[in-house]
Amino acid sequence: MKIYRYSLGQLQANCYFLVVDEECLIIDPADDASFILEEVQRRKLKLVGMLATHGHFDHVMAAGEIQLSIETQMSAVETHSSASLQLWIKEKDLFLIDRLTESAKYFLGYSLNIIKPIAIKHLIAIEKKFSNFGIQVINTPGHTPGSVCFYIAKEKIIFTGDTLFKNGIGRYDFSYSNKADLKKSLVKLLKLPEETIVYSGHGESTTIGKEKDKIKIYNL
Repeated sequence: MKIYRYSLGQLQANCYFLVVDEECLIIDPADDASFILEEVQRRKLKLVGMLATHGHFDHVMAAGEIQLSIETQMSAVETHSSASLQLWIKEKDLFLIDRLTESAKYFLGYSLNIIKPIAIKHLIAIEKKFSNFGIQVINTPGHTPGSVCFYIAKEKIIFTGDTLFKNGIGRYDFSYSNKADLKKSLVKLLKLPEETIVYSGHGESTTIGKEKDKIKIYNL
């Protein structure tokens, strides 16, 4: 398994390529669809799907444009089928997909023309669908109602989105955030092996062990 990280967009959200046998899953198609597609093609990968840790615009805003480029054959990127490349996201965060443009203006102070994803799948059957990746979906609400982490036990890695960072945790001051849920989610993550590598939604990677003591200082 190979992992490639790209920090994209004004908010420098991390977009990850998770690669097994030249098949590529994109975790959080953050921004710059053209760059993402060029990278997939440059590395000679087959794009099989896109996963979202949550629905905030800075983590999914390239998804719709990627889908449109492939649908209209504007991109030569190879996919698993001729069907629309799907974005897999927790159902509870779909309301954020409907607010992509508004959210971008709120965070950035100006409007963006964001293409809404056209093919969305809920994260119910993902573990079976992408069994060769060994992904386990861990529900971690708090930052958003539908926040999830993608855990791969055999590789001892986890993609935490905006739930857990190096030296920090996700915001819980949005109207739809839940402080108590975030605390429960963090407790859940702390039960993972300490050597588990944490690939978060922003910033550098860390490990569960390194963040364990730091998380305890937050008064949640």
